[in-house]
Amino acid sequence: MNILTWLKSLFSRRERSLAVYRSGMVKAKKGDFAGAIVDYTQTLEAKNTPPDVVAMAMYNRALAYSAIHEDAKAAQDLKDVLAMPSLPESIKVAASQRQERVRRREA
Repeated sequence: MNILTWLKSLFSRRERSLAVYRSGMVKAKKGDFAGAIVDYTQTLEAKNTPPDVVAMAMYNRALAYSAIHEDAKAAQDLKDVLAMPSLPESIKVAASQRQERVRRREA
């Protein structure tokens, strides 16, 4: 495989992952949280999904779970997001804040 072919496959994988992730975003905006969860899960389960897309999909899946009051699943996704290496500080702060809200709601 030459470098051009490798780069092309890398970008196409990213684009496929992002397309499914974006589909979840659209569904979540419309209030279709179950549909959004399906799309985010497909993004997470796809082979070779880039780490930044994994983090976004998992965080947004946690928000969707939270919206339908599946707090245990939301908490687990947030815990997993916070365990990811090289996570930008803004994502860590947002995930930590959301995790605290979920914890308070469970109490």
